[in-house]
Amino acid sequence: MYNNSLNKEFYKEVLKATKDITKIFPKHLFWDMDYSKLSIKKDKDIIIPRALYATTKDTFTKDIATLESLYSKKEILSCLRNTKERISNKACVMVAKEYNVTPFYRYAV
Repeated sequence: MYNNSLNKEFYKEVLKATKDITKIFPKHLFWDMDYSKLSIKKDKDIIIPRALYATTKDTFTKDIATLESLYSKKEILSCLRNTKERISNKACVMVAKEYNVTPFYRYAV
């Protein structure tokens, strides 16, 4: 008999790998690359910070929920803490607050 939770995880991973990023996030966030070639799974280091690049207090809840439908909280935090992308300190603080972790900053304050 198959383990039902393993099957769900397998299908979740398959869905993540096949989603079209341009149907999830605005194309202008990936203006400098061929966004049609981005992989949800392989390119999370690009997708996560850019998805929050233009987030505001008004849009943050929706933006973080979209990311959480694709990535774990651990993946989101790790990518943001280590990114070279231009994400604001405000976005980093909002994420830290959302996940009840010590605030972290992309740029020295």
